[in-house]
Amino acid sequence: MTDPVDSGGQRREPRVRAQKVIGLTGSIGMGKSTVAGMLRDLGVPVFDADAAVHELQGPGGALLPTIEAEFPGTTGPGGVDRRKLGAAVFGDSDKLARLERIVHPAVGAMRAAFMEAHASAPLIVFDIPLLYEKTGSAGFDAVVVVSAEADIQRARVLARPDMTEQKFEQILALQVPDAEKRARADFVIDTGTTLEETREQVAGIVATLRGAE
Repeated sequence: MTDPVDSGGQRREPRVRAQKVIGLTGSIGMGKSTVAGMLRDLGVPVFDADAAVHELQGPGGALLPTIEAEFPGTTGPGGVDRRKLGAAVFGDSDKLARLERIVHPAVGAMRAAFMEAHASAPLIVFDIPLLYEKTGSAGFDAVVVVSAEADIQRARVLARPDMTEQKFEQILALQVPDAEKRARADFVIDTGTTLEETREQVAGIVATLRGAE
């Protein structure tokens, strides 16, 4: 998170930043949204990448005209029709890249605005479902992975409306395995326990991060 080169290309001393920037991630059904809520309850600002995308693509969203122009028939009064847009880009890496070139800069701008708004906070969190799959851990002071046993994860996901075994397996195939995420994490939160025990884990990690030099 340092900026060692100025606009003229000259080396300069890295800036000292007291604020800690944390990445929060976890595979589908692991309880990441619940943990994000617990972090907010503790006064930690959390940027939700998925919520940002929904805002940009929802009713009146800033990206609707551009997406409609690029992928005709995929938007409407309710915003982006996710099924139609998904069908339009599925299996086509070029179209997917075009969509990402529309979405990613806009989300990046919202992220920058979030950081500016919370510049004085000692600790901020970025909730990124596909952190390891897409952005990687560079730029974060620590990464927190939310996890649970595979049978708990499966039960949670299959309880969702319109979810099937086949769809669940397809989603898992696109995500970095949970075991690898746990191995790469700085902190792991096990949500396969009670909510109170999960809350205690979250509070402990926040205390550690706030107290670390």
